Amino acid sequence: MATVGIPANTSALLLDIEGTTTPITFVKDILFPYIRDHLEDYLSTHWEEDECKQDVHLLKKQLEEDLRQNRACPVHALDQTVHTDEEKAIREVVENVLWQMEADRKTTALKQLQGHMWRAAYSVGRIKGEVYQDVVPSIRRWRRHGLKVYIYSSGSVEAQKLLFGYSVEGDVLDLFDGHFDTNIGLKVEGKSYERIAERIGCPPEEITFLTDVSREAKAAEDAGVNVVVVVRPGNLELSEEERGLYTLITSFNQLQVPV
Repeated sequence: MATVGIPANTSALLLDIEGTTTPITFVKDILFPYIRDHLEDYLSTHWEEDECKQDVHLLKKQLEEDLRQNRACPVHALDQTVHTDEEKAIREVVENVLWQMEADRKTTALKQLQGHMWRAAYSVGRIKGEVYQDVVPSIRRWRRHGLKVYIYSSGSVEAQKLLFGYSVEGDVLDLFDGHFDTNIGLKVEGKSYERIAERIGCPPEEITFLTDVSREAKAAEDAGVNVVVVVRPGNLELSEEERGLYTLITSFNQLQVPV
């Protein structure tokens, strides 16, 4: 397995989750089906609680924005004030959430509700966060060399912390110096990486971003961030052109800190 040197000026590593630290199958076969299977029961149980009300409020605001932008969406409006027909209101939320998931949307409103549902599942052991075997030892090695390590995922910060806090390797949250989600910006937009650099407190050229998605890699490069593309089983296959554009690894073990 050929080793790849982390760019010498790197002071921080920024890691994607899905397809990079964690198998895509975990998200597609475990996390998302859990939402679909338990959504209506979860809403029915927590409907009158403040956190659930806030989740529904955010979904309603997102729906209003979608209608303004003429995006196709379920025809029913979400209405948290419906008490006489709670089941109808819940079904409307379910319809909206399932529509967003089917469209593979990354809205903050959707991610927040999902994060709260996963928290409940993780806390009672129904779900454990999967990470590739090479991830934890490699991050520990990088940190011993003085590198900071951050996560940037389209999943909410709360969902990220749940995955690593209740992982198959135990609680490994101490490996990370910070977490970013779509509140900082979309992963396919260069400005997002500029904001992350500003938040971390270092220039973009001192960050190396690990991702499996070429569009994210391009956005990061446009912002001046170094990029390594991770090729894992089940990830979207890269074109020959994309393979030629980026440094590729199949395991974190390949990524070495220059002496």
